[in-house]
Amino acid sequence: MTQPPAPTQPGPQQFKSARSDRYVVPGWMNLVPGANDAIEVQFDIDPSDRGREQAVLLIEYWATPNDLTLQSVLPVRAFTAAPEGWCAFVPAQGRLLVRAIDPQPNPPVLASHWINVEPATPVGTTVNVTVNFPDLLTPAQNLLNPTTT
Repeated sequence: MTQPPAPTQPGPQQFKSARSDRYVVPGWMNLVPGANDAIEVQFDIDPSDRGREQAVLLIEYWATPNDLTLQSVLPVRAFTAAPEGWCAFVPAQGRLLVRAIDPQPNPPVLASHWINVEPATPVGTTVNVTVNFPDLLTPAQNLLNPTTT
């Protein structure tokens, strides 16, 4: 499901999805020993939000209700550096929590969305999480809009 970058790429090794050509958030492969990566979760930031200085996505994967398996912070600035986008791979089990946070406005923006991953989810399923921060002059709205294909 992933491929290493071309050997001319500088810096630490960064994996990309073989299907979507998106960068994989570091550490987000093979999360549960013995459970194959089945689902590609793709993160999309609205182009109008790519200039936000402090905004981040906080991503958590819970293999069981009592087991926080992995937590990562993905700065919105990462989408400017990698316009191909970002993704994560998870097995067909557990829950994924995605939070969109921008502490810069007053009051700060915070939205959360749980994605329940069912064991019967077919391998190769793609989940898209679209993030669109509201304008500072409009009321808050649902920032996270996940879709499954």
